[in-house]
Amino acid sequence: MLTTLLRDSRALGALAVPLVLTQLAQVALTTTDTVMMGLLGTTELAAGGLAIVIFNQIRTMGVGLCTSVGNQIAAAAARAEQAEEAGVTDPGGHHEVRAIVRASLAVATLAGIAGGVLMVLIGQTLSWLGQDAAVVSLTRTMLCTLAPGLLPCLWFQAVRQFTVGMRRPQALLRITLASVGVNAGLNWVLIHGTFGLPQLGLAGVGLATSTVHLLSFLALYLAAKKDSALAPFLTLNITRADAATVRRLVALGIPIAATYGSEAGFFSVTALMAGSFGPDALAAHTAVNQLVYIVFQVSVGLSHAASVNVSREMALGNIDGARRIRNTALACAAAVMTVVGAGYLALPRLVLAPFLEAGSPGALTLATHLLVITAFLQFFDCAQNIGVGLLRGLDDTRSGFRITLVGYWAVGLPATWLFAHVLRLDTVGIWLGLLTGLAVTALLLLRRYHTTLAARAPALTTAP
Repeated sequence: MLTTLLRDSRALGALAVPLVLTQLAQVALTTTDTVMMGLLGTTELAAGGLAIVIFNQIRTMGVGLCTSVGNQIAAAAARAEQAEEAGVTDPGGHHEVRAIVRASLAVATLAGIAGGVLMVLIGQTLSWLGQDAAVVSLTRTMLCTLAPGLLPCLWFQAVRQFTVGMRRPQALLRITLASVGVNAGLNWVLIHGTFGLPQLGLAGVGLATSTVHLLSFLALYLAAKKDSALAPFLTLNITRADAATVRRLVALGIPIAATYGSEAGFFSVTALMAGSFGPDALAAHTAVNQLVYIVFQVSVGLSHAASVNVSREMALGNIDGARRIRNTALACAAAVMTVVGAGYLALPRLVLAPFLEAGSPGALTLATHLLVITAFLQFFDCAQNIGVGLLRGLDDTRSGFRITLVGYWAVGLPATWLFAHVLRLDTVGIWLGLLTGLAVTALLLLRRYHTTLAARAPALTTAP
């Protein structure tokens, strides 16, 4: 059994590790923007931060629309490989992969255009929401330079899901790492107007980000075209996209986009609750939440890898393989979270130093208490993300959305209020409520995966 687990872990890790590192590199990309904005001044940082929040919310929803593409590609590729092994000379799976790629780019194009327009429109409403006039003006300017970048950003995501579905994501990491350096250089040049270029200030950050998204898409597309296993399926001719395939991807993608938005909203509400307990509470909450976000990228990589592998196993009719993937992903997650949690408990002040070293002693003390809860919370946070991915591997995106609504909003939010206000545990209570909501979500998602597999087993067993 241990030998099987190690073998499955290596297979999962081959796909998950590049994805985890890519996610961490993307965190570095947004961190660079924040640092550059901070150098411009407090007003610029506030305006830029608001613009990035709006951009990230819309981008996250757009990414959700494209996320199921990897699963569809993996299943179609598995069917094509199975047909070839059976001696079929022209398997329909190859045509199916090409159709999914074309449809995914069409979906990304529609979402990118609609999202870009929505970003600009949201910028026009900010003054109605009681925001400072100077901040609103700068935010609108940055949103106008960020909006064009949403389209190539979603094109990149569509091609990324294609490479992941084909289990060839290696170029992703190199391109994302390179984009961090390119983004920093473009930020500096466009902000300060070096090399004879105009001094754009905060707008330069948005223009640099849009440019990097375009360059990243072109680099990934060219890398895929040079890969003999990927090139035959990659086409930019979205005018020939199959309408039925587009509708299928949208139907699968909308619940994923809603799930991503729901989770982001849940954590945003808890941040507002923490702010009601004062600046120290909000600072401690923000610092620990950023640590959770960084570690969360590990679960994102594991979730995507497990999801794609489940799609392949189900396409091949292998229920036992799908069960092993669940166990392997959870075991790998538990190992990583145990190491990270031990670091939180053993060296809390060292872990928090980059965020709160210059802050008040009260914020640092509170954050060390929150880290104790986080050491356990992250197990459930990782498990629930893997659970969503596993269900996506079964093409069941609606159950994931419904369960996260129950876990986050019907259980997590009331529990947060109960611990924080009724039991008067303040910010510590907020994090106990978060832990409760994530734990319930994780258990329900994994239970749903187990019961769905059990229900499908007889049909796959009797299939010809």
